[in-house]
Amino acid sequence: MAEMFESRAKVILHLDMNSFFASVEQAHDPSLKGIPMAVAGNPKERRGILVTCSYEARALGIYTTMTVGDAKRICPTLVIVPPDFLKYRAASTAIFDLLRTYTELVEPVSIDEAYIDITAIGGLTDAVKIASGIQERILRELDLPCSIGIAPNKFLAKTASDMKKPMGITILRKREVERILWPLPVIEMHGIGKSTEKKMNALGISTIGDLANADENIVKVSLGKNGSRLQQRANGIDERLVDPAAGDERKSVGSSTTLPIDETELDACFAVFKQLANRVAVRLANNELAGNVVMIQIRTADWRNQTRSRTVLNPIYKEDDIYREAIDLFEKHWDCEPVRLLGITVTNVISIIEIHEQLSIYNFEEHEEKKRISDLILKLEDQFGPGVIKKGNK
Repeated sequence: MAEMFESRAKVILHLDMNSFFASVEQAHDPSLKGIPMAVAGNPKERRGILVTCSYEARALGIYTTMTVGDAKRICPTLVIVPPDFLKYRAASTAIFDLLRTYTELVEPVSIDEAYIDITAIGGLTDAVKIASGIQERILRELDLPCSIGIAPNKFLAKTASDMKKPMGITILRKREVERILWPLPVIEMHGIGKSTEKKMNALGISTIGDLANADENIVKVSLGKNGSRLQQRANGIDERLVDPAAGDERKSVGSSTTLPIDETELDACFAVFKQLANRVAVRLANNELAGNVVMIQIRTADWRNQTRSRTVLNPIYKEDDIYREAIDLFEKHWDCEPVRLLGITVTNVISIIEIHEQLSIYNFEEHEEKKRISDLILKLEDQFGPGVIKKGNK
């Protein structure tokens, strides 16, 4: 084990809960264990979508995002339960509390995964022992299975945790990147989606190895800073630290600015809110977050502070949505006093991945229709050029 990392190198664990929603349901109802079962938005609606499913169901060819109807055709006896996000959040909190009994260097990154820096509590010498202890305690105390990756950085640890499921513990050494990762299709690398894959394929990059060894300038020009970052990770390089404060930061994302003059014009204030909405949207996007509470801050020329907030039905993260809610709040509550400072904060934030899961549960048909329209527009633009389709006014 001692040869795994260079001297004094970081030792990072990535914990990934296995089939989390389904596992929580099984922990609450043991009769669901050992059988094909799934969590879906509307068990009675055949077009409802599966959010997750048990490993017994997966063994039959059933998978997440499959419709209830398709899953039932494969396994008529499949047991489907509705989602209970309060239950899942409670389980998530218990998991992170357990992790913090080992070290404060715990960074939750979604409802069911976290990074843990164990460098100072055993490091490379005790990495497997610590990971095994965590895995066993979560199973014994919470009745939930997990997989854990061990590596010298976040990217490799996350990659490793995916290599053996369920209940796996996997070590990924930096020196193994070339042998293990480079032969894989680039789409299998964390951080690369279909859109980025398409751009990379156009550059002749089809495997992770191709990306690792591509011309740095071409990658940067074609894909920007994100391309350079992905190329570093393809070479096993990731200098991000485990940051416990990042979890607190994710509870809210905001931006404020002091105005150059005490402003009294509504349009000028709107222009400031537009800039602030852009900044908040960029930060949300960079952290893959969305929130359902929009709050504005108003500080008047006499240093009187006001905050006003609104809760929206579906979490938001786009600039236009944030801006619209902010200026509506401002119009309703501004008393025309000269303004010295303005701010926007989006709170009650969660991972966009979790948002997509919830949207897929409750709005599957609506979003499927939007996706079909979006796909059609992309095809038309590929054939006839960008901008061939214009959005009309109602």
